[in-house]
Amino acid sequence: MTDEEHFEKGLTMLRTMVGDAEADRIRHGWRDMSPDLERFILEFVAGRIWTRSTLDLKTRSLSTIAVLMALGRTSALELNVRMALGNGATKEEIFEVMLHMAPYAGFPAVWDGMKIASRIFSEGRTP
Repeated sequence: MTDEEHFEKGLTMLRTMVGDAEADRIRHGWRDMSPDLERFILEFVAGRIWTRSTLDLKTRSLSTIAVLMALGRTSALELNVRMALGNGATKEEIFEVMLHMAPYAGFPAVWDGMKIASRIFSEGRTP
């Protein structure tokens, strides 16, 4: 598969997870910072990693939430909480994976992650 095919596959994956309008908004933000950032995320992260078949999207989302929360990557965490809801994760599952990280990532990381997730849940919308 060519890089361009992986890019298109990644774009399709992003659109599937967040919808067309949100995908366009996210892409615009990445592109404004760096066109290469947009290309690398869509081609590699979305087009080569998220499209693998061994794990379902819900499992990938919950795993990603755990690591992003542990690392304190709040912008990516917000996006991935939104994607997790679109990938079938429930509010309870998202909070549970965050709480599960407390002994591994620390309570401050869990607190920050839950604040982000709570704000998203209070909006009452999913992707």
